[in-house]
Amino acid sequence: MPLASAIARRMSMHRGMNVGLVDARVERFNDQEIFVEVYENVRGEDMFVIQPTSNPANDNLMELLIMSDALRRSSAARITAVIPYFGYARQDRRAKARTPISAKLVANMLVGAGIERVLTMDLHAAQIQGFFDIPVDNLYASPIFALDVRHQFKTLDDVMIVSPDVGGVARARELAQRIGVPLAIVDKRREKPGEVAEMTVIGDVSGRRCIIVDDICDTAGTLCKAAGVLSDAGATEVHAYTSHGVLSGPAVERITDSVLKSMVITDSIEAADPVKACEKVRILPTAPMFAQAILNIWNGTSVSSLFETETLEPIYEGFFLS
Repeated sequence: MPLASAIARRMSMHRGMNVGLVDARVERFNDQEIFVEVYENVRGEDMFVIQPTSNPANDNLMELLIMSDALRRSSAARITAVIPYFGYARQDRRAKARTPISAKLVANMLVGAGIERVLTMDLHAAQIQGFFDIPVDNLYASPIFALDVRHQFKTLDDVMIVSPDVGGVARARELAQRIGVPLAIVDKRREKPGEVAEMTVIGDVSGRRCIIVDDICDTAGTLCKAAGVLSDAGATEVHAYTSHGVLSGPAVERITDSVLKSMVITDSIEAADPVKACEKVRILPTAPMFAQAILNIWNGTSVSSLFETETLEPIYEGFFLS
């Protein structure tokens, strides 16, 4: 996948020597069973398997589990799953009777496959780290977003960060504090999944350039409606920064037709052609951050240092100067 290749290139730059991807094949039998074969000796090696569990979530998850089993049976010293987008994270609790906690089930499966460490970014719910009895490093996109906002917006005097729901306030507040701007909230009432019944803006957004911050954008219904509500409340511009651009179904069409001036996502999920072609969407790279995190894990040094803008700025040097 492009992200894995980009991470390998960045690691080559950091180390001053070539870092390549392990030669392996992943194929499917006629009944769609997944088969994995690793062509290189991995005995005693510290292995990092890069695999977002995005659409098709089940196929990608099974590939990760089977690859991990293959490495474990080949005597790899340690297996770290690098999961830029952790699928099933939205099923982190029992919202009603007789429903599963699928995120916990996935955590059990990953550990059962021999994975000894997980590296991911912007988990939908931070408490999912507690579903694992192994170390979980949860990186954040907000330091990258802060660098991009400062580069794109130049002056921040009229900028306001907006959380599209009450549950995302902590995430939005963190970015607001990083760049030193105020925070507003769009309170929503959802009747059923995929539908938003009513929205209210908490805070004065009149005359402001609003930036909606969220972790996942799926069908973009909530995002586009929130943008419209902010515009009606007096916002001069509405932009969006989202960690994981799932962007399924009518999402791209909705974004194109909405009042959003721009939308920024990361490459934690490989963008489909319609997403790449959308003029309103920009994609920020996560490879520099993941490459440094992998090197820090491999060297036994701090991963939490990557939470700071001062640490990420040199890693992204040049990218935000274009």
